[in-house]
Amino acid sequence: MFSDFVTQILTALADLGYFGVAIGLAIEIIPSEIVLAYAGYLISRGEINYFGAIAAGTLGILIAQLILYWIGAYGGRPFLLKYGKYLLIHERHLDLAEEWFNKYGAGVIFTGRFIPVIRQAISIPAGIAKMSYFKFIFFTLLATIPWAVLFIFLGERLASNWAQIDDVAAPYVKPVTIIAIIIIVLYIAYSMYRKKKKA
Repeated sequence: MFSDFVTQILTALADLGYFGVAIGLAIEIIPSEIVLAYAGYLISRGEINYFGAIAAGTLGILIAQLILYWIGAYGGRPFLLKYGKYLLIHERHLDLAEEWFNKYGAGVIFTGRFIPVIRQAISIPAGIAKMSYFKFIFFTLLATIPWAVLFIFLGERLASNWAQIDDVAAPYVKPVTIIAIIIIVLYIAYSMYRKKKKA
């Protein structure tokens, strides 16, 4: 299912234990779901433990999102349009992420993590808008921890079949995505109600 390149990277990361899990997620060459599932596989082999994997996974994802935040804060949109392709972030990702952030505010940093395409770039407009570090880290961790727990748990259960993570995770990810969208809709309705009440 995976290319030799991906397999070689995961094998190299496995040799580094927890540090490898964190680095693999921080540099984001491979989608986070795959790295986390592989961490679950390493747990099934007894090479790392569950809580250590969650801590390393959470830290790695947070670092990756902080890097995107800093790129948005200090490089801005022109930098992303020029070099974003090297980060696997294209203009359409940036446009959509900016639109959602401008519409829905800080809360989308949490809900956007569960929505395809949006989760790839949502940290960038947060950086451009100079969102406070406290809020950014809080909402990022709020979404990252359950995401890490889910994929590590499934990877552990799959063990040597961890490469099937996409098929196995789909029934879990789809409901979470729907819930995230519902939360955003409710948030918009509440915001509109507050504005109308103030007016």
